[in-house]
Amino acid sequence: MVDKKVMEILACPMCKGPVTEKEGWILCYTCEKRFPIRDDIPIMLEEEAEDIPKK
Repeated sequence: MVDKKVMEILACPMCKGPVTEKEGWILCYTCEKRFPIRDDIPIMLEEEAEDIPKK
């Protein structure tokens, strides 16, 4: 889980939109990308981004 203070300042590196944390990922619903969280550290690199799976 990412610290609440960190989540308050995070933004999507691709579109600069708001992000949210869910199930081990940082999600950007604006550009529909997700970024992994490893050892409680969000990896907010464009090359780590994946498309949010469609349900």
